[in-house]
Amino acid sequence: MINEKNLRQQFQEIIEKHKGILFKVAHIYCRDDEDRQDLIQEIKIQIWRSLHKYNDKYKMTTWLYRISLNVAISFYRKNAGKKANTIPLDEQISRISEVDNSYKEHQLQLLDQFINELNDFDKALMLLYLEEKSHAEIADILGISVSNVSTKAGRIKNKLKKRFSNES
Repeated sequence: MINEKNLRQQFQEIIEKHKGILFKVAHIYCRDDEDRQDLIQEIKIQIWRSLHKYNDKYKMTTWLYRISLNVAISFYRKNAGKKANTIPLDEQISRISEVDNSYKEHQLQLLDQFINELNDFDKALMLLYLEEKSHAEIADILGISVSNVSTKAGRIKNKLKKRFSNES
């Protein structure tokens, strides 16, 4: 049986070392800061609840992505009915005024917007792809075959390219 003090310390170390994963997943699924913080808290709770089940046969990052994405998708679906997927006009105006007018910044914003418009599964796949995870890692995290990762990633990239060309 695992000592609870050691489990707490292990949990804190995991969260500190891999907090970037939680923040990235929360950013891709939540537009609002409060929702992001709520989602991060939900992910931490699920990691704590599942820590005793962790199998070191898997990479820690794979396990964390799997938990984070599952919690994020559930959280997004649960809250989608509560909030419209629109940003209030005053918030849009303030975001526009803060935006650097450079081309690169604009392209990154478009990419973020287009990814947020994808369905939950495709959004998760693109997050992992942009994190430069291997197709094998993505397949393991999402529970699909490596060839399916290649096919889906190719289709999503083509879809995003079309969206970018329509914006030009």
